[in-house]
Amino acid sequence: MRRPDGLLNHNVLGEDKGPQDACGVFGVWAPGEEVAKLTFYGLYALQHRGTESAGIATSDGSRILVYKDMGLVSQVFTESDLATLPGDLAIGHCRYSTTGSSTWVNAQPTLRPTKYGTLALAHNGNLTNTGDLAELVQKLEPSNGRERGATTDTEIMTALISLQNEKNVEASAMSVLPQLEGAFSLVFMDEHTLYAARDRHGVRPLVLGKLENGWVVASESAALDIVGAAFVREIEPGEFVAINATGVRSERWAPAEPKGCLFEYVYLARPDTTIAGQGIHATRVRIGERLAKEAPVEADLVIPVPESGTPAAIGYAKGSGIPFGMGLVKNSYVGRTFIQPSQTIRQLGIRLKLNPLREIIEGKRIVVVDDSIVRGNTQRAIVRMLREAGAREIHVRISSPPVKWPCFYGIDFATRAELVASGLEVEEIRRSIGADSLGYVSLEGLIESTQVEENKLCGACFTGQYPIRIPADMSEGKMRLEITEVHGH
Repeated sequence: MRRPDGLLNHNVLGEDKGPQDACGVFGVWAPGEEVAKLTFYGLYALQHRGTESAGIATSDGSRILVYKDMGLVSQVFTESDLATLPGDLAIGHCRYSTTGSSTWVNAQPTLRPTKYGTLALAHNGNLTNTGDLAELVQKLEPSNGRERGATTDTEIMTALISLQNEKNVEASAMSVLPQLEGAFSLVFMDEHTLYAARDRHGVRPLVLGKLENGWVVASESAALDIVGAAFVREIEPGEFVAINATGVRSERWAPAEPKGCLFEYVYLARPDTTIAGQGIHATRVRIGERLAKEAPVEADLVIPVPESGTPAAIGYAKGSGIPFGMGLVKNSYVGRTFIQPSQTIRQLGIRLKLNPLREIIEGKRIVVVDDSIVRGNTQRAIVRMLREAGAREIHVRISSPPVKWPCFYGIDFATRAELVASGLEVEEIRRSIGADSLGYVSLEGLIESTQVEENKLCGACFTGQYPIRIPADMSEGKMRLEITEVHGH
C-alpha cells in the first residue's frame, strides 16, 4: 500500500496500520565511552517507537558529525559507520513521521550552524503551533533555506534556536521553549553539552539515567537498561536539563501541568518500561483484570493478539479464571518491507504476521484480547482466521476504550473518518468485525489501572477533550475543540 509520499507503509496490511508513535530519542554524555555504539543500542531498544528512519550525531569536542538514513536502526548502521562517529557525546533518533513526509531530508537529528557552534536536535512529539513558528523563522531568516526541503516541526525548532541572538545554545533554547506549543520531548547538543527538554504537559515520556562515568537521556527506561544505565528519574514536564563536564544542571522553563499520554500505557511503550513510577507490564495486566470484570463472558480459553495484547490477556485470564493460551503465533521478523505483497498474499494479509494454532483453537469458545481497534481491518481478519481454524465462538476484548478522535500530540492514528469507533456504536463494530461479542475497558477502568490521577493524563483520542489547544487548520474535529478551554494558555 503506497502512502501519498510514495513510500511503502511498514505494515503488511497497508490499509490498516495500527497507531504509530512519533519517535524515539536518546542522548548520552560519557567521556571515554563509545558513545555512537551506546546510542545505537539505545535506539535499538526504542525501535518500536519509529521504524522509518534512524540517525546519530556525535561530537568530538570540535565538530559534530551526523549519520542518518531510511530504515530500521539495524539496517541503517554498520560497525564501520559507527566507527566514523567518534566523541564523548551523542544524540540519536528513530522516526515515524507525524509532521512532514517520510523522506531522507526529514530524518533526524537535524543540524544547524549557530553563531556559537553547531546545534543537532532530535524530537519526539508533535507541535501544534508549527505554522506560527514557521512564520517566525521566515522573519528571522528571510531566505530560510527552504531549498533544503525539510518540512518538519523539528527543523523549525532547530532553526529557531539557532537564530536567537543569545550568548549560547542554552540561553537560546530557554528563550525558544516557551514559544513552543504541543507535545515535545527533545534531546539536543552542541559541541560540548548534551541538552534535554520536555513540554510543560509531559505528554511524551523522557527519562534520565546514570552511567558509571556519564549520563543518558532516553524516551523510555528500557533504553537505559540496554546500555547499563541506572534509572535516576523522569525529566519533569517543563524542565530543561544540561549535561557536561560540570555535571547535570536543571532549570524550569515552565510550571508543570502534567498530561501524560494514556495510550503509552495501553500500547506504545515497551512492557519493560516504567512511566510515572508504574511498570507498564503490570499496568497492562491490571487493565486486563479490570476488563474481565467489566466485560465478562463464558469461554474456554483467553488468547492474546501478540505481542501487544499479551499482558492484558494474562490479566483477563487471571480476572476471569479462564485459562490463558497462545492461540496465535506471531512472525517476529515482519517489520518494514519494501516488497509489495502480491494480490494472492495480500488476500491472506495478516497471515504474514499471525497464524492460528488450530489444535488449541478448534471447537473452543475463545476470548481474544487486543490493545485497540483503530480501523477494524486487523480484528476482522483475526476473527475470520480463528473461525477458519474451528473456533466455536469468538469474543473480542479490547484493553482501551474506543478510539474516536485523532491525536495531535505525536501519535498517527488516522483521520477521524478512518476511525471505526467514531462513526459506529459497539454493536455495529462487533457486526463489522464478525465477532460473537465485543467489549472494551471503560475509560474510568483504564485510568484507575494506571494509578495516575485522571487530571494528569491525556485521553483526548478517547474523549475528544484536548488538553492543549489545537489550531483550526490542524483539526478536523475543530468544532469540538473550540469549546475545550485550556488553562495556562
